[in-house]
Amino acid sequence: MSAAPRLVVVTGPPGSGKSTVSEALAGRWEPSVLVQGDAFFAFLRRGYVPPWLPEAHAQNDIVVRAAAAAAGNFAAGGMTVVYDGVIGPWFLPSFAALTGVDTLDYVVLLPPVETCLHRVATRTGHGFTDLDAARHMHEDFVRATSPGPAGPPGSAGPPGVVLTELPDDVAGVTDLIAAALASGRSRYTVAA
Repeated sequence: MSAAPRLVVVTGPPGSGKSTVSEALAGRWEPSVLVQGDAFFAFLRRGYVPPWLPEAHAQNDIVVRAAAAAAGNFAAGGMTVVYDGVIGPWFLPSFAALTGVDTLDYVVLLPPVETCLHRVATRTGHGFTDLDAARHMHEDFVRATSPGPAGPPGSAGPPGVVLTELPDDVAGVTDLIAAALASGRSRYTVAA
């Protein structure tokens, strides 16, 4: 790969393949760091609320703030950071500001809902198995990344790049992401 990015956010609904792809993507640069957003929930000891429930909003906000700060600090230290977690377009401005970087790359993996639900239902060793919540999060990502009614002149579509036509192999998906990074299509400028 050519120039290493500072911070790449790989996101999507549960079952989209973001963790598997993020692991492979982080292996493309040296030095690199893989920040797994879900790992920050493991720090919670008492009063944990499953993050997909509406009443988990305040908890999720704090956890994502901590993860964003960690990702930003690694990037500031000269590492290429791949962040793996659910950061929908609706939360990207806040997350990006919390990282402290000027720009980042934002990639949404959005395979068909059936693919995501099948993966959630059949994976082992993962704490998230709620198919209704997975379907709801997929719908949220589809709504947030779909072109809406015409906005004001000069308004942009969804941030970064949304990949819906995904190869079946991890290397193929990481190659698609690498192409998006190289072209600048995934670039997101953090608001001042």
